[in-house]
Amino acid sequence: MRSLFLPILLCLLLANCTKQRPAKTCDTFQEMKDPTNNILSDWSKMQSENLMASFVSIDNKYPKSVIPNIKQNIVNQKVTGWKGERLSAQLLLWSAHDVEQVELEFNDFKSDKGNLSAQIALARFVRYVMTDEFAEGCGHRKPENHEASLAPDMLDSLDCFNINAKTVRPVWITVEIPRTAQPGNYKGNICLYARGQKTQNFELEIEVLDKILPPSSEWQFHLDQWQHPGAVARVHNLIPWSDEHFEKMKPVMGMLANAGQKVITATLNKDPWNHQCFDAYDDMIVWTKNTDGTWSYDYSVFDRWVQFMIDTGIKKMINCYSMAPWNDELHYKDAQTQTTLTLSAKPGSKEFEQIWGTFLPDFVKHLREKGWLEITNIAMDERSPEAMKATLNVLKKYAPELGIALADNHKSYKKYPFIKDMCVGAESSVDLQDIDQRRKNGLITTFYLCCAHPFPNQFTFSDSAESAYIGWFTAANNFDGFLRWAFNSWVENPEIDSRFRTWPAGDTYIVYPEARSSIRYERLVEGIQDYEKIQIIKKQLLKGNTDSDRIKLDRINTAIAKLGTVERTETWNDDLNTAKILLNKLSE
Repeated sequence: MRSLFLPILLCLLLANCTKQRPAKTCDTFQEMKDPTNNILSDWSKMQSENLMASFVSIDNKYPKSVIPNIKQNIVNQKVTGWKGERLSAQLLLWSAHDVEQVELEFNDFKSDKGNLSAQIALARFVRYVMTDEFAEGCGHRKPENHEASLAPDMLDSLDCFNINAKTVRPVWITVEIPRTAQPGNYKGNICLYARGQKTQNFELEIEVLDKILPPSSEWQFHLDQWQHPGAVARVHNLIPWSDEHFEKMKPVMGMLANAGQKVITATLNKDPWNHQCFDAYDDMIVWTKNTDGTWSYDYSVFDRWVQFMIDTGIKKMINCYSMAPWNDELHYKDAQTQTTLTLSAKPGSKEFEQIWGTFLPDFVKHLREKGWLEITNIAMDERSPEAMKATLNVLKKYAPELGIALADNHKSYKKYPFIKDMCVGAESSVDLQDIDQRRKNGLITTFYLCCAHPFPNQFTFSDSAESAYIGWFTAANNFDGFLRWAFNSWVENPEIDSRFRTWPAGDTYIVYPEARSSIRYERLVEGIQDYEKIQIIKKQLLKGNTDSDRIKLDRINTAIAKLGTVERTETWNDDLNTAKILLNKLSE
């Protein structure tokens, strides 16, 4: 995951805190006006002109315009993890007066076992984006009909920041423990600078446990976050599928690979979701009806996209959407008129079998030539049982070699025990014995979250810890992983306004343009790491098979079981943190 630690971030390498910083301009864009200005705190009670700062829990999200209720500033923080693990901490800044050129600097982390370089840590200023509320969940919405607020989420790439008077500014601290680190406790300073202000020092302690987390490319967790190449082209005003477009996608898709992504999202024809998001999905395969009535297929974009993603490190599956698009329409180019036409082909119709019966054998031949046949699935998203039955009949007849993927919202997974990649809604229970049997057969069983799920979820207004909860929910329900649309289906202005016309804010993306991370992304990775650690520890305890091991296994299983519900219990966050502490304790 080293690609995330680029020079554009705030990881500074000086050995000691200096008293003066070279003057610089901290340019940035303006966030949207806080809509809660009618309930702002009375900042006049805060007499100090100093920049205030304190470590705070990563579970807490602080309103931009409200004085934080912090009775005592905390200047020491400890994080604990395995070698190879990515950890987070949060430092909160606030001021009643304008403060210019705020910067942070890390020193090396020292212990009697040696030093860890300051390069393993970085700090990023958290940006506020406009969000709304869950309300009715899925369905068209107008901004004026939903309560709006500013939510801290985007982790910016600025190396300095100006803090406006009467505002709060979180700083997200990330630590990557080297796999070569010796177990032990390491302490280092964080220096907080601001123009015209006294330097503030904070101590960050890293406890390194004697366990090694495998690299993300080897994680078992089956992560499937749908990609949206067209959104990258639009945001950066690039020609789709140009060299510049692919170059701009490298760091974004690199973040996805670093989270352990297993699946490439590809399209077979016209936008399979009927342009449900801000940007339509571009065609990856051009279908042409020739003058003699035969068909030909141009796979050049499809091939380049798939190879690009494989080169990025995502290569377990290619899920191709869809033989059953949401509006049952297909694009094709008419060679005689040189125009693009739209064909309606409903599953079960004569037209459906004719057009797919011609395409599928050609597609299989092409995939076999590329060496991708074994990892390719024809994917369907929330299609009716009738549409699924008709589609699977055609697939079985014309391309039985292809795998099948399904996001199922009809609780019909038992009808299709052969489906390679089966995903059910988070609220749908799946018999544990069915999951185990599917796993023995090399089949994947996951769950998905969408606009219909109030908890847990990854909206910009969701509690921070909900993203970490996902990994534990996966373990509690014996799933292989998790699907979420979408990784980067950006709205019109994603850096400042996460709201969208159809779903709760933030539903369509968890990372930002220019490969900027988010609190949601960082905590999702945290939960996935926990899932991996759970598998390793449970395997170790089962292998040990002593009375002590069995007691420990019962303890961790009991803690995990509390986190297997979609009900927002009063204790869910405390239960999560208790389970995380126990997991690290069992790792010692």
